[in-house]
Amino acid sequence: MSHRTVSMLAPSPDGTARATPDASAAPDSSAAPARPATALPRGLKQRHLSMIALGGAVGAGLFVGSGVGIRAAGPAIVVAYVLAGGLVLLVMRMLAEMSAADPATGSFSVHAAKALGPWAGLTAGWLYWSLLVVSVAAEAIGAADIMTGLLPGIPGWTWMALFMAAFTGSNLAAVRRFGDLEFWFAGLKVTAICVFLLLGALAVAGLLPGTAAPGTAHLTGHGGFLPHGFHGLALGLVAAVFAYGGLETVTIAAAESADPVRAVGRAARTVVWRICLFYIGSMAVIVTLLPWDSESARTGPYSGALERIGVPGAGRVMDAVVLVALLSAMNANIYGSSRMLYSLVHRGDAPRALGRVTPGGVPRNAVLASAAFGFAAVVLNAVWPGTVFRFLLDAVGATILIVWFLIGLSQLRLRRRRVRRGDPQPPVRMWLFPHLTRLALLGIGAVLVVMALEPDSRTQLVCTGAWAALLIVCGLVRGRGKAR
Repeated sequence: MSHRTVSMLAPSPDGTARATPDASAAPDSSAAPARPATALPRGLKQRHLSMIALGGAVGAGLFVGSGVGIRAAGPAIVVAYVLAGGLVLLVMRMLAEMSAADPATGSFSVHAAKALGPWAGLTAGWLYWSLLVVSVAAEAIGAADIMTGLLPGIPGWTWMALFMAAFTGSNLAAVRRFGDLEFWFAGLKVTAICVFLLLGALAVAGLLPGTAAPGTAHLTGHGGFLPHGFHGLALGLVAAVFAYGGLETVTIAAAESADPVRAVGRAARTVVWRICLFYIGSMAVIVTLLPWDSESARTGPYSGALERIGVPGAGRVMDAVVLVALLSAMNANIYGSSRMLYSLVHRGDAPRALGRVTPGGVPRNAVLASAAFGFAAVVLNAVWPGTVFRFLLDAVGATILIVWFLIGLSQLRLRRRRVRRGDPQPPVRMWLFPHLTRLALLGIGAVLVVMALEPDSRTQLVCTGAWAALLIVCGLVRGRGKAR
């Protein structure tokens, strides 16, 4: 490690340990102004990070939202997941490069502030925070719906309150407790998807008793592999992109691990096979076993495939798996939103009171604020189910694409800056820089164009764009005020 890069490890402005440049290193004039902070403890172990990364690859969106993509693209949904997987692979590699070089609780929002200016850090941070807290509410509602179906005598609001209280409590405990809980949640999800893939592969090969091999009948029949043409493939690509959201949380959590650089590097190396195995593999199994235009493929593709195999009580089995996925996502999103809020506080972009840390090293007020917003969104859904909460969902609908675009711009700027200064290469590096970075930016732009052309997704894009534009304006105004 060169003396120009690191002289010691010291607490960063957002409470993580990071490399501190020595006197000979050129100052970064674009970095956001910093405040002193109490460092968060490094309570997460490598096993926690590994399972958080694995669990992030098996989110509720995979089980719940895949039917939308199948309805749009037909059997070509496999191609859509391959393309979307390639895009998210590039995004995660860019994020891993920046996080390995500079581990931070705020992850990409910290990198955006350094690369593009404080306005970009504020925008990325608040956009992602709003996405996570609204997602917490949506997941609480979905989990409550499943429990109401299982136990109809208990009203849904009771389950929502119970889930919100339980996961707020888990996040108020030491971060190791959060890691332990997410470790078991992720283990259950990964086990479920592996069992599904094993049974599906045996059924496709005709090796299960009483199940004939389907061959390619469902891939080439019912309108062919591309029943809706390339337009349907484009819509399936949009659905697939959003199913991959959630992988970013591992770079936020890595800053609270004993070895952030190693943790980020491992996540970047394993994301390839996770994408191939969990997403692309399960889509291939589903569209091979089921006609893409069947009701089960559209409304419950995983339970439909299990029923086709002959698994008894397939619907109940998948309800349990989806429930675990939703609860895991709630737990992880409360964690991620609280850490993002904590980082915003210590860059001067959120009220100072939210940055206080308990003696156990938990940003308690940030956890409570994030959980309170999620609970308020649940209440709004109960009072105005078709208006206010629907608007909140639309407002964060395209957030992940904007965040990914900022990640790409940040990596491009920071790598070039590193080269100009003559700094050593980061521990994890983007492949074929800058060509693949530019390709990723073009891919994200193409998905945004598809969303703009489709009436169903245009509203989400407009609402998210308005929210992002407001944050950008606030960031620029705040930056000018600090300059004065």
